[in-house]
Amino acid sequence: MQRALAYCTNVHAGADLGQTVENLRQHALAVKRRVSPNAPMGIGLWLAASAARALRDPRRLTSLRTWLGKHELLPFTLNGFPFGDFHQKRVKYDVYQPNWFDQQRLVYTQDLIRALDGLLPEGVEGSISTLPISWAKPFPAPDLMERAARYLRQIAVELAELESRTGRLIYLCLEPEPGCLLQSSKDVVRFFGQFLLPGAERAIILRHLRVCHDICHAAVMFEDQADAIDRFQAEGIQIGKVQVSSAIRIDAARLSAAERVAAKGQLLTFAEDRYLHQTTVLPSENQTWEFFDDLPEALRQAGDDGLGDSQWRVHFHVPIFLDRFGLLGTTQKQIDLCINRLRQTDTRHYEVETYAWGVLPKSLQVPKLADGIAREMQWLGDRFDIC
Repeated sequence: MQRALAYCTNVHAGADLGQTVENLRQHALAVKRRVSPNAPMGIGLWLAASAARALRDPRRLTSLRTWLGKHELLPFTLNGFPFGDFHQKRVKYDVYQPNWFDQQRLVYTQDLIRALDGLLPEGVEGSISTLPISWAKPFPAPDLMERAARYLRQIAVELAELESRTGRLIYLCLEPEPGCLLQSSKDVVRFFGQFLLPGAERAIILRHLRVCHDICHAAVMFEDQADAIDRFQAEGIQIGKVQVSSAIRIDAARLSAAERVAAKGQLLTFAEDRYLHQTTVLPSENQTWEFFDDLPEALRQAGDDGLGDSQWRVHFHVPIFLDRFGLLGTTQKQIDLCINRLRQTDTRHYEVETYAWGVLPKSLQVPKLADGIAREMQWLGDRFDIC
């Protein structure tokens, strides 16, 4: 089975269509020269709501499709999670707005479907990732959950009609994330079973509504990659897209007392102000993990001796080619586990989503962003050869 690899362009700032195209010109073409100079290269295109809305204009849509084709950039997948400016000074919880209780999210997704259908060459299927309904707090009333399910079923029907009319297969993929209503595979299975499948056309739902499996997110929740994948398969829920990402990992029990203090100091350098970095702490193998909305909150709860003997997982997308840096490790090995388990499935779309390059500590940044992204793409390509 042929797999399509891409990097997600939500790493680049710019929420309108002009900035989006300029980012592709400046960064994506530079990555392509390094990774795939003589063949098409996949991109996971991020279109903020204003950019997607602008592409309602057939002339602009045709212009972008022509430009992408000329430069051999294939946007087989869209990131439909961040609605607005994903690189403003402070994003945090705003990234979950509007959620799937809000009709704006429905309209935005419809714009993305229209854009993706117009940008893709004939015969190429597309995927769109979207947020996992909403942030979990406060927990929504049942009528809101029903509304979200109604909007999602509407999308599935529209996608089925598109395929029937044009032959184009596009699927919308819910992306579980720590702290959200759908934060694990069990939550996704429960939502499909309680809200999406009852009273609906099962075949349409399962064909056009799928899962975006973010490897980092599962790792932060201490969820076994194979178990999550098997759980989806058992319920007939397809993984339409994999976001290849890596989280920060600390096994403090393996560190000396002095190293624990030093590791906490190093971790402080990742407690930045733009993005939410959900953190899960497992005191020991026999205890339940504790969840924190953001890394600074978890660090405030840590003892004076540093990190105790706990295991820490931090939702901070670090370069996937790194296994460790200083006293901190990563969940890189989870990528191999995921790829190996998906090898015999129909999952085709893989997207490197290290959007946090701009907020990494200076020691991990690169002089040219394209060099770092290209190294990630090359590393991922190698994994399919050796895993």
